[in-house]
Amino acid sequence: MIEQPPFWMWIVGFLLVLGPLVTLHELGHLLIGRWLGVKAEAFSVGFGKELAGFNDKHGTRWRISALPLGGYVQFKGDMNPASMPDRDAPVEDGAFQHASLWRRALIVFAGPATNILIAVGIFAAFFMFIGRPVPVDPNAQLTIASFTEDSAAREAGLQVGDRLVSVNGEKLESFSELQNTIMLRPEETMTFEIERDGALSTVDVTTRSTEVEDRFGNEMRIGMIGVAPQEVQYDYRALGPIEAIGAGVDQSVKTVDMMITGIGQIFTGKRSVQELGGPISIAKFSGEHLSLGPLAFISFVALISLNLAFINLLPIPALDGGHLAFYAAEAIRRKPVGPRTTEMAYRTGVALVLALMLFVTVNDLVKLLPFG
Repeated sequence: MIEQPPFWMWIVGFLLVLGPLVTLHELGHLLIGRWLGVKAEAFSVGFGKELAGFNDKHGTRWRISALPLGGYVQFKGDMNPASMPDRDAPVEDGAFQHASLWRRALIVFAGPATNILIAVGIFAAFFMFIGRPVPVDPNAQLTIASFTEDSAAREAGLQVGDRLVSVNGEKLESFSELQNTIMLRPEETMTFEIERDGALSTVDVTTRSTEVEDRFGNEMRIGMIGVAPQEVQYDYRALGPIEAIGAGVDQSVKTVDMMITGIGQIFTGKRSVQELGGPISIAKFSGEHLSLGPLAFISFVALISLNLAFINLLPIPALDGGHLAFYAAEAIRRKPVGPRTTEMAYRTGVALVLALMLFVTVNDLVKLLPFG
């Protein structure tokens, strides 16, 4: 049975997810900029017409703007909110473009770094206050107890009682880790190391491609090999602060690895571009996770925070990664990229970002409408 939350939850969830994440992202830029002596002229949550705002004692105009799809910090010496350099601006103290290269790079990287820290902090808090599930019998969770009717694993020669040790050379720690690895790779051949009667051997298994639907009606294409593990009891062990941070970093790395795998599959044609989502999808998923309770919603916030960091670090002009690419070129050339090349690149980058936003928004609408 499909359980769709009310539409107002989409709006509330969207604002509760993107509002704080974008604000904190831009605040990362702003605070590091101030720390390094660069002045900010404007700090905006949203784009477009200003709805409300005030000036602080540092001379920064704080704004809430009409389009809540992002935000920006406009530093002194920027031509526009995309931080396109104004080459005609006079040399002044506190101007971003006249700061040293390492200062500019650090200010730009501070935004995505803030989003990464948010995700690590959320995961670490879960490990500290809820704990990490630890199986009472570690070996049992990776021991095959049964197969599905159409099992790729059984066809490949696996047997009940086999213990799964690794997949594609990566040691397995839990059955959920196995599921996450397989579900991202439908119709791919994977090499499993198994233990049978005390001896190790390898078996190649080609995953099945399966369409599944969650409780909200969202369809996903995942990989499956058709095995079920032995029943295992779990104890939750709370981690100390240092260990929890390490576990949070590890969880963040695994999440980003899943993102990269999914995007790579879209570029290689293994997944449809229709799986890309935009603001409407974020609003829909935000409302759905909000309806599931605070833990599910906060986990979703961590996921979106990592997505924001990942997207912003792509080497596209007008995004943080584009700025960092220019600074890398400047470091190699020992002089800034020429103004004409910079302007052309920024215009192309803005056009690319707008085209992508338009594409994913249309994608969202097509999936929601009756003919989707």
